[in-house]
Amino acid sequence: MFLKKMVKKMVVLGTGGTIAGTSDVAGDNIGYTAAQVGVGQLLQAVPGLTALLEMYGVALEFEQVAQVDSKDMDFCVWHALTARVKHYLAQPDALGVLITHGTDTLEETAFFLHAVLPSNLLAKPVVLTCAMRPATATTPDGPQNVLDAVAVVLDVKSAGVMAVCAGAVHSAVDVQKMHPYRVDAFGSGDAGPLGYVEEGVVRWVRIFDEKGSEVRVKYHYFATKNIANMIELPRVEVVMSHAGATGDLVDALLMQSGADPARPLHGIVVAATGNGTIHQLLEAALLRAQAAGVTVVRATRCPMGRVLPAAQSAFQDSDGLSPVKARIALMLGLLESQCASTR
Repeated sequence: MFLKKMVKKMVVLGTGGTIAGTSDVAGDNIGYTAAQVGVGQLLQAVPGLTALLEMYGVALEFEQVAQVDSKDMDFCVWHALTARVKHYLAQPDALGVLITHGTDTLEETAFFLHAVLPSNLLAKPVVLTCAMRPATATTPDGPQNVLDAVAVVLDVKSAGVMAVCAGAVHSAVDVQKMHPYRVDAFGSGDAGPLGYVEEGVVRWVRIFDEKGSEVRVKYHYFATKNIANMIELPRVEVVMSHAGATGDLVDALLMQSGADPARPLHGIVVAATGNGTIHQLLEAALLRAQAAGVTVVRATRCPMGRVLPAAQSAFQDSDGLSPVKARIALMLGLLESQCASTR
């Protein structure tokens, strides 16, 4: 008796974004409408995709999880997306999951998935890709980004949540949108990319250390893994320190929170200047908020580097996360604490 060899598959989940955008004017890279093309149609328009998958003997499966402009990304989409990613990663024949996404909040979705997906499932890759130009552009960047992302999913060294854009592979922890328009809009700050896709082959630069031992990006895992049971995340807002900043916004948030018990404020992330410095008026308001029971976390608004923690600081440090990722980490951390207190 001969056992039939299992055919492996790659799963693509569509969420919309510029990569699925269209314009009535051919070649218009600004005045387009995002999230118009379905993921199936999007994949059909990628030259060489079918041949590449056939060469590897890999089947393709796709699903439209959402169809949104990523500036409007929210927890409901994250909830649905996480459920589908978990569903497919758990299947023995699935090599990994590719997600088509808008660029505006790609780094947030990537980090959220990185934080909530179980570590055993992340032995397989979850790769987010995107485009800075719509599908109707004269030279759209989406098809090449998809091909590059497929190459990363198929690479035997791939694991964890990553983002692929303009030939570079970034970790979910480090990736940030660095430019509002260029096709190479993403970077990984001081850490640098995990690798590069060169003519369909991935060249890893952060997989092995100098001794030849395999290295993985550090994970920020949370004990609260059952996102299916999450109704909502604790409310956390982001404020920025700048010249002439005041504490008015923080005070208004506290006042609104007190007046509306249904939407209590649980945390604030401050995007501080430089090495975590905060305007004195804003700092005074944040101290008032902290005294009122609101958790305050300090990040830097600088796209490169991280805040060097100081012993005398009155606020928690973001552990090198950008303000928007620090917000996600704080929401999940607060949720974990709430769950622990009710056990």
